[in-house]
Amino acid sequence: MEEKQDTKLQQIIGYDEAYYMPVFGKRVPLVVDHGRGVYLYGTDGKKYMDMIGGIAVNTLGHNNGKLVRAISSQARKVIHCCNYYYNEPQTMLAKKLVDMSFADKVFFANSGAEANEGAIKLARGYWSKKGTPKPKIITAKMSFHGRTLATIAATGQEKFRAPFAPVMPGFDYVPFNDFEALKKAVDAQTGAIMLELIQGESGVHPADFDYIQAVRKFCTQNKILLIIDEVQTGVGRTGTFFAYEQYGIQPDIATLAKGLAGGVPIGAVLANQSAATGFGPGDHGSTFGGNPLACAAALAVLEEIESKGLLNNVNNVNAYLVKKLNSIAKKTKKIAEVRGKGLLIGIELDSGSASDVKMKLFEKGFLVSSIGSNVIRLAPPLIISKFQIIKFISALQDVLEGKE
Repeated sequence: MEEKQDTKLQQIIGYDEAYYMPVFGKRVPLVVDHGRGVYLYGTDGKKYMDMIGGIAVNTLGHNNGKLVRAISSQARKVIHCCNYYYNEPQTMLAKKLVDMSFADKVFFANSGAEANEGAIKLARGYWSKKGTPKPKIITAKMSFHGRTLATIAATGQEKFRAPFAPVMPGFDYVPFNDFEALKKAVDAQTGAIMLELIQGESGVHPADFDYIQAVRKFCTQNKILLIIDEVQTGVGRTGTFFAYEQYGIQPDIATLAKGLAGGVPIGAVLANQSAATGFGPGDHGSTFGGNPLACAAALAVLEEIESKGLLNNVNNVNAYLVKKLNSIAKKTKKIAEVRGKGLLIGIELDSGSASDVKMKLFEKGFLVSSIGSNVIRLAPPLIISKFQIIKFISALQDVLEGKE
């Protein structure tokens, strides 16, 4: 049986190398068969604790009953209808997100990159319709806003832009958490400032509270739109539904995606009434965005977050996890810093390779991601328990101490 499973793994790896564009590099040698709760099961017959959650996507874990039933029920009715017509799940999801947020209007896309493209386009449309175009948008160095041509232009990391030049003009990049640098970059052409509250893809670096407060005040005083990218931090990931709640601000535009439908592709652009005037009939659209299936899934996710008190769970597990990680740091002297909020955590290693640690944890049955050379990122399902965290902490300590 084990030989048959190994043959299956090698066959899939061979097909992938032959037929799939190698954009993901060398993948972890796991072919996922099915999942349940916080665990994924491979065709190798092994069980893996999913501590990365599809990169902050699998909000409810795997095979959540309510989510599966919502998807199945909607699929039996209609999976897709074009946006020439109304569809109830889309309308009810838009209402739900408005009720839960600062926003007055919502637009649905299919991914985080699409949502961020929509936000950029909305901000430029806003100023254009006022008769005073202000195309310049300021973003932060080491930010990440997506992989489309517009969103790599917004991303403050040259490595994502350089191979695809020329990229869309109109973006300036300033150091993260440096308010004076941001102020100096603003000129008469600046229409918006676009920030993440935690820079997830560069090593899980949270914004300073005072910095975000100052930026919000500055934007208000100078009539500049503030766009907050919550693609990775939204949907309860940081312990509040939106991370901006923890900074005591309200953006003009915000984006959601990853965890919103628990694994079904969806993105959302949220805007206040004023900013939403940047789009009129025919200015934007999407064939698949806001389709009934994705919206039904998202409604189920939001209902589960509320009914199961998952925000409380995120905060309780965070306190326990951070305490245990800091304890390991003292014992092993192998961790330089633990960063993040809620269940978006970066573990910066003092020595050793993050990729090596990731693979050793994989061998022990735990899935994490590595960022750069020395950061391990955790973004497990919001349902994870302290008991499961104990198992992960034990495995991580063994890896850092070199135990087999």
